[in-house]
Amino acid sequence: MATGIRSVWPLFLGVALLQLGHGLQGSLVGVEAAKADFSATVTGVIMSGFSLGILLSTLVTPRIVARVGHIRVFAAFASVVSTAILVIPIWVNPYWWFAMRVVGGVCMAGLSIVAESWLNAASDNTNRGKMLSIYMVITFAAVGGGSILLNVGETDRFLRFILVSVLISMALVPISLARSEAPSIEEARSVKLRDIYHASPLAFIGTFAIGLGQSAFFAMGALYGIMSGLSIGYVSLLMALPPIGVIISQYPVGLLSDRFDRRIVLMVLSILSTVLALATVFAATISPVSLIGLFAVFGAVSFPLYSLALAHANDYLEPDQMLGASSKLVLLYGAGAIAGPFLAGNAMESFGPQGFMYYMMSVYGLLSLFAIYRMFRRPEMPEESGEYYQMAPSATPVLAGVLAEEQTEAGEQKHH
Repeated sequence: MATGIRSVWPLFLGVALLQLGHGLQGSLVGVEAAKADFSATVTGVIMSGFSLGILLSTLVTPRIVARVGHIRVFAAFASVVSTAILVIPIWVNPYWWFAMRVVGGVCMAGLSIVAESWLNAASDNTNRGKMLSIYMVITFAAVGGGSILLNVGETDRFLRFILVSVLISMALVPISLARSEAPSIEEARSVKLRDIYHASPLAFIGTFAIGLGQSAFFAMGALYGIMSGLSIGYVSLLMALPPIGVIISQYPVGLLSDRFDRRIVLMVLSILSTVLALATVFAATISPVSLIGLFAVFGAVSFPLYSLALAHANDYLEPDQMLGASSKLVLLYGAGAIAGPFLAGNAMESFGPQGFMYYMMSVYGLLSLFAIYRMFRRPEMPEESGEYYQMAPSATPVLAGVLAEEQTEAGEQKHH
């Protein structure tokens, strides 16, 4: 294991720098949109541009990599996204900001695709699960740490954008110098959306709903904090603690989902997310500390839902369907992620900052009801099910596919 980590430490360092920049820019754009007096609805549209970019990137990046190679793609995307971040504050215009967010989404997802496929190639069946776990811990910790950097240069609107650009640019250095052999991205067997729905309606609907909720959380959370009257220091904690909290919650959630019916775990977490969202509405009127604390618990409880949906889908799929289905589930998540910030922005426009948590209550409340409905429609579970893996909210088809392959191999070993 130690040898494996030594071989990929440049990759882990590059991912940490990349996610630090990603965590900062996500919160920063929301804060600056509030300072520019953009409405909550307009801000939601701007922030949804990033999810649109992610969706586009999952379709085009593997083809570009196949043509020119990983290093060139990584260098090109890092350069483009660094430039896109720098030019955002030059022109305070919502159309311009939306366009740059789309560009940023395409490039950041592309960079993740390259990094994840590289990690897959550098691992083998004896250590891949552990390596991916380390990758996810680094990802969540760095995204949370990036929000803390909101406190840097609070009075200078350009400095923090420059910092994002620097972090993303520096991520290019260790990955470019890595000695790992460039991997290849293989096409998955085609699986249609209706096949996934027939196999697992809960995973299908749940993935879309989770995209609605998680994208709004990351895109509009900082604006929610500003509208609630929090200082920049408190807003940075508001956005930093939830992804860090997932590092603590992921193991017990995975343990429970592997021992009990995943639908029960998904239902319970959805209900808890709904209750916590309601409690946060009241906590906002008490003190910033209570608001930040409940917000962190809400994130730690709701973030693992995507992993549960993916694992539940794989429970009902044939081994050779898992890779293609995982990619389709990422696209479903992306579709929800595009609409999420816009819908949350509309709710905040109508009801004020508390509209953000009303929106979260609606998404996770409806998801819990659908989970209960599905439990009555399909009471039996398959005798053999795949393992649970913690997935980031912005997981790409590469990582989803890698984990699907892990589950496929585990299933084959059970049969033998």
